[in-house]
Amino acid sequence: MIISVERRDVIRRVAGLIPALQNGACARVAVDGPDASGKTMFANELAAEVQASGRPVVRVSLDDFHNPRAIRYQYGRESPEGYWQHAFNYPRFRSDVLEPFRPGGTRLHRPAAHDLATDAPLDPEPLTAAPAAVLIVDGLFLQRDELVTAWDLSVFLDVPFAETARRMAMRDGTDPDPAHPSIRRYVEAQRIYFEACTPHDRADVHIDNQDLNAPRIIRP
Repeated sequence: MIISVERRDVIRRVAGLIPALQNGACARVAVDGPDASGKTMFANELAAEVQASGRPVVRVSLDDFHNPRAIRYQYGRESPEGYWQHAFNYPRFRSDVLEPFRPGGTRLHRPAAHDLATDAPLDPEPLTAAPAAVLIVDGLFLQRDELVTAWDLSVFLDVPFAETARRMAMRDGTDPDPAHPSIRRYVEAQRIYFEACTPHDRADVHIDNQDLNAPRIIRP
């Protein structure tokens, strides 16, 4: 994808909002939004921009911290509540990623805990981030109550369900109708999240990402 002038400007503006903390502390950045809102792409482009400015970057995806199937599907494979409650291993994510990057943390982190394709647990050798590194995490539900205070900067990519369903259909072969039973688990889980946590309001940066070529910063 060729990055448009408008998109590059938004990426640069967000990169400029990432704080430089004292005493070599690392900044923790969240890129949140519904399924297929463009989180991974945005986080990768943000990481490239931050790195180009001379700051070290660590990229982590919450998708590498899923719970095993036995936990994820304990309410059934189609349950939105099950997806909201049990999709991700937040204790492992906190211990392996968030805690090492907190002020005074060791920076000794593990970037993955689960292989989604094989359902196998992962325990990779820990990596040591550079001092003052910027941790950029993309993922769902990053403004949950148990995570919201962890971020030094949080971004929410706002995209209507009609558009995210269309993107999911192109990516995954699912039905493009957001009301279709095949994607109800994901759409309704997002509605639960919105109601419980109001991520649009909690995020420091709220971006309309419906048009990938022309995202628009709503706040600040």
